[in-house]
Amino acid sequence: MASPRSAQLLAGVLATAGVLHFVQPKPFDSIVPKQLPGSARTWTYVSGVAELGCAAAVAHPRLRRLGGLLTAGLFIGVFPANVQMAVDYRRKPLPQRAIAYGRLPLQLPLIAWAWRVRSTARK
Repeated sequence: MASPRSAQLLAGVLATAGVLHFVQPKPFDSIVPKQLPGSARTWTYVSGVAELGCAAAVAHPRLRRLGGLLTAGLFIGVFPANVQMAVDYRRKPLPQRAIAYGRLPLQLPLIAWAWRVRSTARK
């Protein structure tokens, strides 16, 4: 069961990640799948805005159900970037590879967390 504290923690994680997209965009640019049209920086900024928007919705009790749903969708939507990172990091040193590969299964508990926040929010 997700508590209001769990929702606030999720909002904090999302807000931190969203801000990082603007403060330190280069690492995010590097994992934008090459197949996407436009510049990687644009996608970095768009995903940063999406994370900040999800953070705001999850933090607000009246928007939490929608915020949890949107956040689960966001976590699904950014999965291709994590796959791109894993592919690009195949020949990197082990610690970097471990981080890249570790991001892939991490998406599942993040999606579940967002769904729990959504499911336990007041209707």
